[in-house]
Amino acid sequence: MSSTPQIAVTMGDGAGIGPEVIVRALLDPTIAEAAHCVVIGDAERLRQAARIVGLEPRIVAIGSVGDAEFTPGRINVIDLGLLPPDLPFGAVSAVAGDAAYHYIRVASELAMSGQVQAICTAPLNKAALQAGGHMFPGHTELLAELTGTKEVSMMLSTPKVKVIHVTTHIGLIDAVDRIEPGLVERTIRRGHQALIDAGVAAPKIGVCGINPHAGENGLFGRGEEETKIAPGVEVCQADGIDVHGPLPADTLFFLAGRGDYDLVVAMYHDQGHGPVKILGLEAGVNVTVGLPVIRTSVDHGTAFDIAGRGVADHRSMIEALRLAVEMAPERVAG
Repeated sequence: MSSTPQIAVTMGDGAGIGPEVIVRALLDPTIAEAAHCVVIGDAERLRQAARIVGLEPRIVAIGSVGDAEFTPGRINVIDLGLLPPDLPFGAVSAVAGDAAYHYIRVASELAMSGQVQAICTAPLNKAALQAGGHMFPGHTELLAELTGTKEVSMMLSTPKVKVIHVTTHIGLIDAVDRIEPGLVERTIRRGHQALIDAGVAAPKIGVCGINPHAGENGLFGRGEEETKIAPGVEVCQADGIDVHGPLPADTLFFLAGRGDYDLVVAMYHDQGHGPVKILGLEAGVNVTVGLPVIRTSVDHGTAFDIAGRGVADHRSMIEALRLAVEMAPERVAG
């Protein structure tokens, strides 16, 4: 058996830019050499995307991962055939949302059974997903459900800074309510282990506060830093994890950006996403930490405003695939 990892690439929402960025990324010679990728999606939609971006790959529908052949210019697709050929680009569609769910479901089954070593996902649209009858706020929660995982974390990875989130797809008021020492502790531990697994021998971790200036000793907020965050940090410190905080978020991201910290623990979605996206979407990768399978993703949405125009930037997909290769366990013959 080859040591090259098998990666399931989900097509995401077929009305978005997922098909375009997948076609471009899978034809990149560095990706073709590093990974054996099998798309879970719709072959005809990928053919449409290839024409849109001006490429002419051989897009081959296959029945299983074992049927895939990896030769230059060929893209293997487990074709679920769920999209109508006239599905418009750039619009919310219940059909596309339902299809996106099933791409993830199949990829999850392949990963849990060991047929692939990682999953790399193109973006889905949350409104379309829910219109299709699947009431999940995003990939993170959906994959947790499909794999039977009680609690996971979202981590964003860029060349300059890595961020793991204590809370993600909930409103800010609800996020503050949900933050508590145990959740902070578990998030720190998941981030610490993820960096260890990625080869960082002794990760240095900084933890954001909730309020401006991390509360300024009680001046701002209602003592959330002292009651919700600090106890979780202290438990991890007692176990030998090199973690610091709670710290003012603006200062912490500056320090992490210059290399003083390997990982930032953000308390809520925009606290972590904002700084990462300023660094550039083309460099960002989303990782779901805590799953029994490897999952990476582009760090951008479906971009309905440009879908179907052939101008989508595929560099985040390339970076997501590269990280999936790095994180994937080595295959063992037998």
